[in-house]
Amino acid sequence: MSWDFKFGIEEEYFVNDAPRRDIAKGRIKEFFAACRDQVSGDIQPEMLEPQLEIATKPTLELAEARAQLAGLRASVGAVARDFNLSIMASGTHPLAVWSRVRPTAQPRYGKVMHDLQMLGSRNVLCGMHVHVEVPDLSKRVDIMNRIQPYVPLLLALSTSSPFWQAQRTGLLGYRLAAYRELPRTGFPDLFENEQDYQRYIDTLVAARAIENSSYVWWVIRPSLKHPTLELRVADSCTRVDDTIAIAALYRCLVRRLSLDTALNAGQTGASRAINEENGWRAQRYGIHGSFVDEKTRTARPVREILDETLDLVAEDARELGCQRELDLARWIVARGTSADQQLTLYTEAVGRGLSSRDALAGVVDWLSAETMGEPAFRH
Repeated sequence: MSWDFKFGIEEEYFVNDAPRRDIAKGRIKEFFAACRDQVSGDIQPEMLEPQLEIATKPTLELAEARAQLAGLRASVGAVARDFNLSIMASGTHPLAVWSRVRPTAQPRYGKVMHDLQMLGSRNVLCGMHVHVEVPDLSKRVDIMNRIQPYVPLLLALSTSSPFWQAQRTGLLGYRLAAYRELPRTGFPDLFENEQDYQRYIDTLVAARAIENSSYVWWVIRPSLKHPTLELRVADSCTRVDDTIAIAALYRCLVRRLSLDTALNAGQTGASRAINEENGWRAQRYGIHGSFVDEKTRTARPVREILDETLDLVAEDARELGCQRELDLARWIVARGTSADQQLTLYTEAVGRGLSSRDALAGVVDWLSAETMGEPAFRH
């Protein structure tokens, strides 16, 4: 190939008041200032105050990306402790109530909140994004079309949002259900080509519906800032290993689709609707469900779909040197996602007689500790 599939990872975290286990309300500005001063000037606030985003530097090595993530989590977590705060990687917060969360005081977010109104205030959600280098926009649009059948699998592997507003939702990945309230979310349409995609963006910008393409929040999109195709479907992964597994699989899929231009060519309206259905099934059942297979017209277990997908990208994993990281995807299915562990902890605590509030506080403790990689809380 004419490029190396360089990649970068962005993770969003909740900032908690450590003693209360709920989202932080005080000293947020001071905490962010300390993070930028002591850790990295690239640490960014999100749309709502008690959220932050970190990003790895572009790299070719999964091991390097893992080291960067672990280092950033540890460093930001150490600063948080100085303020009696903690950080937590999960798609939703088990205890947060959206009506009590304040928006971030930044011009961009002020405009967005004015447009979104209550929907913006309800966006108490954290995701994980993976950028993979695809220099040519026409190729990014083409791969964006053809990779969509694999997007539900990447979501299922990442699920970490079974609770919302201190309630059990019945879903393993509730985050996208809440996120879909926003405009320009969900699966992208199947664009004919680069010109078709650009016509959509240019029309919205000319009509002043959006300022630029960064206001299009699909589960996968061409990045505005970087020559990359950006995966946005995943929940924020509590475990670093899960983040790395999903990033490795996504990167390998981008390479495979770049090399095999016939793979998933000719997606139709029916194909896109089936992808949407499988996205819902990933939200509801995570790795324990099944996906509708358009070719066989059957529902196939996620585990089977994962094995087939890993076989498909085996050569790409060898070429990119990430077989070990890709194997971590099988480990997710073997031991469960963050959502599975959260529900296990919650059910066990309620079974011991704890109140729902106290049981959820225990889930927050596990999420905070696991985000930081603290051994005493490993399960």
